[in-house]
Order: sequence, then C-alpha cells, then structure tokens
Amino acid sequence: MAVRRLHQEQPESFEFSPENLDWARLQIAKYPEGREASAVILLLWRAQEQHAGWLPEPAMRYIADMLGMAYIRVLEVATFYTMFQLSPVGKKAHIQVCGTTPCQLRGAEDLIEVCKKRISNHPHSLSANGDFSWEEVECLGACVNAPMIQIFKDTYEDLGPAAFEDLITDLEAGRQINPGPQIDRVYAMPAGGTTSLTDPSLYDGSMVKHGLPVKSDTDNPAIGSKEADTEANIFLSGPRGKPDDLKKISGVGKVLETKLNNLGIYHYQQIADFTKQDIDKIDGLLRFKGRIARESWLEQAVILASGNQTEFSSRVANHKVPSSSNEGDK
Repeated sequence: MAVRRLHQEQPESFEFSPENLDWARLQIAKYPEGREASAVILLLWRAQEQHAGWLPEPAMRYIADMLGMAYIRVLEVATFYTMFQLSPVGKKAHIQVCGTTPCQLRGAEDLIEVCKKRISNHPHSLSANGDFSWEEVECLGACVNAPMIQIFKDTYEDLGPAAFEDLITDLEAGRQINPGPQIDRVYAMPAGGTTSLTDPSLYDGSMVKHGLPVKSDTDNPAIGSKEADTEANIFLSGPRGKPDDLKKISGVGKVLETKLNNLGIYHYQQIADFTKQDIDKIDGLLRFKGRIARESWLEQAVILASGNQTEFSSRVANHKVPSSSNEGDK
C-alpha cells in the first residue's frame, strides 16, 4: 500500500457547520457511552464533504476532540482508508478510475490515458483550472459493468474512451450527467437484455397476497372489481383517529413512515388491504420496486391490525430498534 501523507498546505482551523454539527451529535448518540469512537468514519466523511471534497488535518483533530480520541488514532483511520482524500481535489470532480483486473481487461488503461490528457499527467494533481483531479483505485464493485469510474458518491460504468471524454466535457460545461451504465443497459443486467428470471411476477409483488401465493391476476379472487374500489379508497385525506405507528413494520423507518403518511397511508389495515395495483402504485411513487413484498409488509400489517405483535414490533416497543424511532431508513 502506498504511503499516504498529509498535504503540505493546511487550513488553520476546521469546525462543522451548524447543520453538520447537529448531524454529528445525532450520529455519536447512536453509540453506547464509551464507544463514541465508533462514529469516527461517519464524521470524517462528513468533514470531507464539507471541506470541498478533501480532509484537512485540523478536521481530524476537531473530530478527535469530539469523540475523545487521541489525534494519532484518527490520523490512522484517515490515512488507512483511501476513501479519504488527504490533498485538495478538483472543484467539479475527483475521478477515481478502477484499475482492478476486470476493468483492466476491458480498457481501464484507456480511461487513465484520457485522465492524463484531459486533467493531469499525474494522479492527485489538479487540472490547470483546478476543476478536476484523478487517481487509480482498487475494485469499485461493479465488475460486470467494467470499465468504470467513481466521482464522489456516484459510479459511471460501461465507459469507453470516447464516452469518458464526453462525460468530462459535460462536467466542464456544468451539464447534468446520469450515473450508472453509460450504454443501453439496465443496472447490471446483461448488455443484450435479460435471458432468465424474465417473469415480472417474480419481483413485482404480485405473487404475494397476505402471505398466500398468487399465480396471476385471474387466479386471485382479491383482484377484480373490488380491487378497483379498494385502490380508490386506500389513500386517506387524514388518519381515522390516532394513526398507527408504521415504524413497527420491519422495513419502515421514520423517513418512510412520513412518506407513507404524505401519501395517505396511516393505518396497519390499509397496508394489510393492499392489492396488486396498490403495491404497484406505491412502488412507483416511492421508487422501491419489490420492497413491500420482499420485506413482507402485508403479512406484518395483518398481525398488527389484529392487535397482536410481531417479533420486530416487540423490539420496537422495547426501544431495541433505534432506527425505527430516530433516523429514517437504511
């Protein structure tokens, strides 16, 4: 592993913005007393995001003081993990080119040549205008879509030299670029289209209805004229009395509960009565296709609507699931 040293020019001080400070205190509070150091990576990452994409030494000392850690311990973390940039990066993009075997075999070296031509001959060096920097990194985890790059939190895959140059040109011009595959491919599906598991009912939730297998719409007595009435009435203008605690359903956190409430979903019985059309509609509105079936919302809601508890809801009631009462969904 290459030696990672701090940049020779450092700011005099660092402190979190008020918003980031509130966020940092919330993260620290998630850990037991005496284990606050467990939040170090989270806080270092947020400090890097705040400080123009790189992590200065004063930020490490600042976070060490927040967590009651020795400075050297935080320095060890920051210099070990290559996710932390120890010198200034491009204002518009710091490009990480995957150089591991699958990407090498499919043209990573050509992407590196583009970086040398368009940005700088050397990694971790700024372009002439300071807008770009680059480096070669190890596996970024999308081998089937090789070759690929990562810019901050997003990955851009299936890149050839020409497409990569176009992407840099768009970044220079401030145009929006879409992450993911840069060819006609959906995520990590085969480039020529799917060849197996092509039946939509395998993943769209239609095979599940209150825990019972459903072969198709025509085989499901719950789907018909009654379903159309249910779909029209499933979304309420407000709760009927006191709203249920939807966070007692495994897979629903505070953020998702708020989104469901905003759609007009307040009660376990509403979820228990979801039809295929309801599921498809909510999948589309909340953009998490298949999650309702995958996490068995309907089965859990049936139990909760009857006044009984699931194993998960019991843990929520006993405050043993902090994410269900504090901060959103994973």
